[in-house]
Amino acid sequence: MEFRRNVREGYKEAFGRLAIGQSPDTLFIACSDSRVVPNTFASTNPGDLFVLRNVGNLIPPCGAHGVSSSDEAEAAAIEYSVLNLQVANIIVCGHSECGAMRALAGDRKKVEPPNLRNWLRHGDAAVDQLQGGLAPDLQITEHNQLSQLNVLLQMEHVKSYPVVKKRIKEGSLGVHGWWFDIAKADVYAYEEKQERFILIDETEAEKILERLEK
Repeated sequence: MEFRRNVREGYKEAFGRLAIGQSPDTLFIACSDSRVVPNTFASTNPGDLFVLRNVGNLIPPCGAHGVSSSDEAEAAAIEYSVLNLQVANIIVCGHSECGAMRALAGDRKKVEPPNLRNWLRHGDAAVDQLQGGLAPDLQITEHNQLSQLNVLLQMEHVKSYPVVKKRIKEGSLGVHGWWFDIAKADVYAYEEKQERFILIDETEAEKILERLEK
């Protein structure tokens, strides 16, 4: 009722246009955590993002013959957004104080719910990297280090899909890593050359836009 009384009128025209079809420019992969609200901190409008959310922002890697090695929902979202919607960017966004990352850092085998325990296996390689001291930022807590490593791992999982590989090779698709610091309400982007997550302030935003326009 709040939406109908105070919000609907401002969006009515926009939704009317969107009823004809959608043309988002980005597939945004985020955690299901209730504190993570992509449309808010990405400052986007309805129709801008094709959003995929799950526990831990995990993407099962692609297996043999271009088929997902696990759950098909994530693979279907990737294929649909890349092939049908022709998105130009895929963003994998992790966040601070992630419960899934805490569970992984504390030993996944101790997680009691069986489906959750099995699902989290798609982050196991990030745990190995954490134990090897490969985190981009060693100044933050262990589970937050793992969260950042997990973003990088899931980016590689996304790139394992043939439809993504093809578009990257053509130069028509970019895969990016973001990290949201809940306590500070700050968003960071991974800069490959610097091998760390950089705060998206005005300077960083300009650099990102320049790359996207090339």
